[in-house]
Amino acid sequence: MKFGIDRLLANPDLRKPLEGRRVALVAHPASVTENLTHSLDALIGAGVNVTSAFGPQHGLKGDKQDNMVETADETDPRYGIPVFSLYGEVRRPTPEMMASADVFLFDLQDLGCRIYTFVTTLLYLLEEAAKHGKSVWVLDRPNPAGRPVEGTLLVPGQESFVGAAPMPMRHGLTLGEMGHWFVRHFGLDVDYRVIEMDGWQPRGSGHGWPPERVWINPSPNAANVNMARAYAGTVMLEGTTLSEGRGTTRPLEVLFGAPDIDASAVLSEMERLAPDWLAGCALRECWFEPTFHKHAGKLCNALMIHAEGPFYAHDAFRPWRLQALAFKAIRRLYPDYDLWRDFPYEYELERLAIDVINGGPALREWVDDPSARPEDFDRLADADEAQWRKEIAPILLYS
Repeated sequence: MKFGIDRLLANPDLRKPLEGRRVALVAHPASVTENLTHSLDALIGAGVNVTSAFGPQHGLKGDKQDNMVETADETDPRYGIPVFSLYGEVRRPTPEMMASADVFLFDLQDLGCRIYTFVTTLLYLLEEAAKHGKSVWVLDRPNPAGRPVEGTLLVPGQESFVGAAPMPMRHGLTLGEMGHWFVRHFGLDVDYRVIEMDGWQPRGSGHGWPPERVWINPSPNAANVNMARAYAGTVMLEGTTLSEGRGTTRPLEVLFGAPDIDASAVLSEMERLAPDWLAGCALRECWFEPTFHKHAGKLCNALMIHAEGPFYAHDAFRPWRLQALAFKAIRRLYPDYDLWRDFPYEYELERLAIDVINGGPALREWVDDPSARPEDFDRLADADEAQWRKEIAPILLYS
């Protein structure tokens, strides 16, 4: 199969509209061709007039570890072009940045999750391109979480850098498709096109990620496809006092880690409360000691998620509900546990991080309400998920 970058490089007719125009590339370490050449090198090598580059959160080099760790602008040492940071002094391209090119090629590998900030970066670029008369092309890449949709829609007024618009946590789109939704939803007057993939089968053997392609971290803690599948749930740990496994070799692949919680007891309570929410994966009790971040240097009991191999059932796995259920079980077993972490999260200073992550307070309120049942949560999410599936049906590019 071919990703968007591979088709653009292989087909001179696709590149022809770029002739005589200045081109910018939005990229990160996973922006590579099928032979693992970085897109910046490949485009310049193909004769494209690349006059600037942009890095999203974690930087063009992907070297920044955590949230709110910013990247500075720089000059590329090989090509002498400016490399602008969209996660530094600004997160929205400035007029000066937009003046550096005529066409902006957006070549970021996504995880299929609303909170993964590359989605918001795409929206901001489209909005600024509309203002300045620029073109945006998405060089499309797979959604490694596939087509399943899960989560409540972001509540209007709860927008943030991790919540661009009223979409669910797991949106089921590629970034090329997401760009079409943004253009329609916000009524953007922008020259937008998608260089589509050839041969991507979202319901094929890889369940979103083609097995023949190498996985490269799009951000430091996105180490494999298992993480990408689990991320729509495990990212919520960032809004809690529980460890998400940062400081270990398997970050964001655990339901939680903590030195003062009995993981086996939590699993038993989850199985009692909503056994069907555990479908599609295997959960394994384990232990780890983070070298940095939450609970650094402390032995943590944890539950590891295995959404892979013989344990994985793509259409049954629901990571957002699974993570919510873990929180609910912890709250029932430890009613006074200091679960929700109160700290600045992605430049939001007033709201609790867990609410910023979920685009509203509904999940936290369900967890904290002793009378709230799993079926109440299902009803809340089911309606939003059905609405989203109906809304995106006309923009899907891949069968």
